Amino acid sequence: MLTYAAGFDASFVIWVAETIREEHRQALDWLNHRTDNQTQFFAVVVEVIKIDDSKPAFNLKPVVFPNEWQKSKSANKSVQKTSAKSEKYREYFQGLINELRDDHKFTSAKAGQPQNWYSFASGISGINYGANFCQGNKVRTELYIDFGNAEQNESCLSYLLESRDGIESEFGNVLSWEPIEGKRATRVAVYRDGSILDESDLSDIKLWHINNLIKFKHLFGKRIRQHLK
Repeated sequence: MLTYAAGFDASFVIWVAETIREEHRQALDWLNHRTDNQTQFFAVVVEVIKIDDSKPAFNLKPVVFPNEWQKSKSANKSVQKTSAKSEKYREYFQGLINELRDDHKFTSAKAGQPQNWYSFASGISGINYGANFCQGNKVRTELYIDFGNAEQNESCLSYLLESRDGIESEFGNVLSWEPIEGKRATRVAVYRDGSILDESDLSDIKLWHINNLIKFKHLFGKRIRQHLK
């Protein structure tokens, strides 16, 4: 069960929970994209850690935070260092964001994050476009559908499936149409092999992500708006 806490100046909102569901993460990401720099949304997972015979201790692990947010440096606090792999993710998504923003006007996002996914606002509430590195050395581009209601999500996916042949013909490849098991959201996705650790392949993966994100926005944006009328 989620616990809510707000800053005294109402400039930030923090959700604390044992686990953060995908739909909550997506919603907070969307809010961080849509609100001004004075309002920030965070999601924190509470972990219990125990070393040898020590007493259990709580560890707060941030899993959602604003793209522009950085921890303030203080002489009294140590600066948390990201792992080498996390830094590779951050560098990759920084390059992806920069090119999508500057060359294609796809997003206004400015800062990558040290995580294996990035969610782009679509301009339609409940719809995001995602670029991900997945388990099993797979890479994914996705349309993520979550209006906050499972029935509405499934209805949208079903509506898009009615045009499956035309969408896949225009896209130029077969797509994966996915009710996500155990989750309210649904997605349409395309996959390829790839890993953040294979630096020789990252340029091709970035180009693949860019091309597919642009195609997805063109293919799905107009159809979803028509469905929501």
